[in-house]
Amino acid sequence: MNEAFFQQLYERQRGIADVPPNGVIAAWALHLLDLLFPERQTHPDRDVDELKAQFRQSEADLLEILDRTKVCETCNHPLVAKRFYGALPELHRIMHTDAAAIFEGDPAATNTFEVIRTYPGFLAIALYRLAHELITLEVPLIPRILTEYAHSQTGIDIHPGATIGEFFCIDHGTGVVIGETTIIGNQVKVYQGVTLGAMSVEKFLANTRRHPTIEDRVVIYAGATILGGDTVIGHDSVVGGNVWLTSSIPPYTTVYHQPTVKIVDSKTAH
Repeated sequence: MNEAFFQQLYERQRGIADVPPNGVIAAWALHLLDLLFPERQTHPDRDVDELKAQFRQSEADLLEILDRTKVCETCNHPLVAKRFYGALPELHRIMHTDAAAIFEGDPAATNTFEVIRTYPGFLAIALYRLAHELITLEVPLIPRILTEYAHSQTGIDIHPGATIGEFFCIDHGTGVVIGETTIIGNQVKVYQGVTLGAMSVEKFLANTRRHPTIEDRVVIYAGATILGGDTVIGHDSVVGGNVWLTSSIPPYTTVYHQPTVKIVDSKTAH
């Protein structure tokens, strides 16, 4: 390696924003979830004044992250942080609807404490909700860092730009992919391996609706793939496992994939 190579790396280093490490940003979000949900902690024994102080510190931590993230030079950092923390009561309420939906939708769940403490679906949705609020406030990069951290921990990939209603349930969750322009209504349930994606990944389509709309009270079973910005899954519908959909279906519809299965008795096959 010659001197020019090292000089090139040095110049590149100087041009990169002083964005805090991904782990620091993820730790801020996880600590915030700890404050919002004492179920996640071992000793939730703070008094009200201490709790208020910890939220103030959390807001200061976000402000520091915003200040260090040079790609956010157009943001009014204190105002963004203030608005984000002002939105927390509503976000907290919605996250509780998600926990309730997961509990009600999974017979194996014993209570919402277990859901909040252990379920990867809840963690992925909660981090998505924080990230989505930040992206709504036009904060770049940080929302994607949060949802990619959730992806790495849970196997659930939700783009922070997706729009998701209340009482959202992800059961099991591994392999779920929800694209940037997806719109999901209320009381929707998806199982593992579901993809809500785009028909095309051409770069020139970046600013268009590329992902489907899922209306209220839809259930999408494992392995289903639903593609396209013009695709609307009507309310109260059921999409069966391994279904591939690229066109809309009306409300109250059941769509299922019917494979050919052969069962052979090995004792009589020869």
